[in-house]
Amino acid sequence: MADIKELRNENELINLFCTLAEIPSPSGEEDKVASKIIEILTAAGIEAKQDDFGNVRSKLAATDTTKRPLALSSHMDVVGDASDVNIRISNDGKYIETDKTRTLGSDDKVGVSAAMYLAMYLKKHPEIKHGGLELIFTKDEEQNMTGIHNVKFNEIDAQYVLVLDADKLGQIQISGASYTNGTLIVDAPKGGHSGIDIWDKTRLNAAKLIGELIAQIPQGEYKRDEFGTVTSINIGCVIGGGVEPAIQKIAQKGIKAESYIEYVADNCLTNIINTKAMAKYSIRSSEEANENQLINDIKKIVDNFNKKYEGMAKAEFIAKSKMKAFEKSGDETIQKVCVEACNNIGIKADVSSFHAGAETHIYAHEKNKNGEILKPYLLGLADIYNMHSSNEMVDIASFLKGYEFLKESFLIFNK
Repeated sequence: MADIKELRNENELINLFCTLAEIPSPSGEEDKVASKIIEILTAAGIEAKQDDFGNVRSKLAATDTTKRPLALSSHMDVVGDASDVNIRISNDGKYIETDKTRTLGSDDKVGVSAAMYLAMYLKKHPEIKHGGLELIFTKDEEQNMTGIHNVKFNEIDAQYVLVLDADKLGQIQISGASYTNGTLIVDAPKGGHSGIDIWDKTRLNAAKLIGELIAQIPQGEYKRDEFGTVTSINIGCVIGGGVEPAIQKIAQKGIKAESYIEYVADNCLTNIINTKAMAKYSIRSSEEANENQLINDIKKIVDNFNKKYEGMAKAEFIAKSKMKAFEKSGDETIQKVCVEACNNIGIKADVSSFHAGAETHIYAHEKNKNGEILKPYLLGLADIYNMHSSNEMVDIASFLKGYEFLKESFLIFNK
C-alpha cells in the first residue's frame, strides 16, 4: 500500500484535502472544520470568517476592478458521524480512501479544498489580473440545506457562482431538476360490507379506482432533451383500503416484521368496500413550464375521472413544490469558459443537466448585492466513487486534474 504521508508531503492540495477530511463534520457539527478553514486561509493572508449561521465567507480583492468577480461555493458537512476519519491510499495507489470504517467526506471537501487552494495561489501571485474571488462554504447541505438558505446573498459581489459539488471530473451541469411532491387522493364515501353490499354498483371501491387513475398517469421520463432527462414522475407508494388496524398495531405494539408491506397486506381488512386510497408521487423537472404541463395533464385525467364517477367517488391531485428548478440560463459565458478550460488541459467536458437537487437551485432564485439574479453552475473536480459509503474513494489523478480545471476556468474567465 502506498504511503499517504509521503503523498501529503509531496502535494499541498492533497495535504489540504486530507487535513479537512480528517476532521469529522456531520451535518450540524461543522464548527471544527470551519475553524480549520478560517485558520488556514487567515495564515495565507486571506480574510475569512463565519457568518451568523456558521457558514464560512471569504473574499479575495480584485487586482483589476475592470473585471468581474467570481464566486466558488461548496459545503462543509459530510454524510457520516463524528467518529475518527482514518485516511489511507488504496493498494493500487490510485485512490484516497478510509480504513473502510466510515465515509471519507470527499463530498464536498474536494470542492472546499480546491477552492481554498485556488484562493491561496492567487494570493501568492498578485500579478494575476482578476476581478476578485469569493468563497462560500455552507453548513448542512446533506440533510436540510439550512446553510445555503441562511447565506446573505445580498453580500455577494459576483453574479456567477461555481458550485463545486459534482462527482465526476469535467462535469459542467447547467441546469437541475425541481422536486415536487404529488398526492393523489380518491374518496368513495359510500363503502359497505364486502359480502352483503357487494352487489350494489354505486358502492365503489377506492382501492380499485386509484388503480384506474394510476394506470393513466405517466410514470418515468416525461421529457428529454440533448442534455438528459428534463421532466420525470415517479410513484412512491400506494395506500388504500382497510390498512389502519395493521398500522395501528405496528405503532402501538412495536411489532417488528421482516417485511412491513407483507405484514400490512396480511393483516388488512378485506371485508369492507374501501372508501379511501392515496398515492404519493415525486415530480422532477429542470423546466418549470414542462413541469406545469405534466401537472395539468394529471389534473385533466382527474377531472375526467370525476365526471365519470360523479356522485359516487371523487379524486384530487395536489402538487406541492419542495424545491424550485435550477433552469438553464440563456447566458452561456461560464459554459463556454469551462469547455475551453477542459480543452486546454486535455480532459473531456461533459455539459449536462442533472436530475436532482443541489445548492445551485437556491442560488438560481436569489439576487446579489447589485440586485442581479445569481447564475450558478455545478462543476465536477474529481472522480468520486461509492459516495456516502464506507467504500468512498477519490481518484487522485482526477482530483489533481480537477484543480487544474478550476484554475484554468478562473484564468480564462478573467482574460
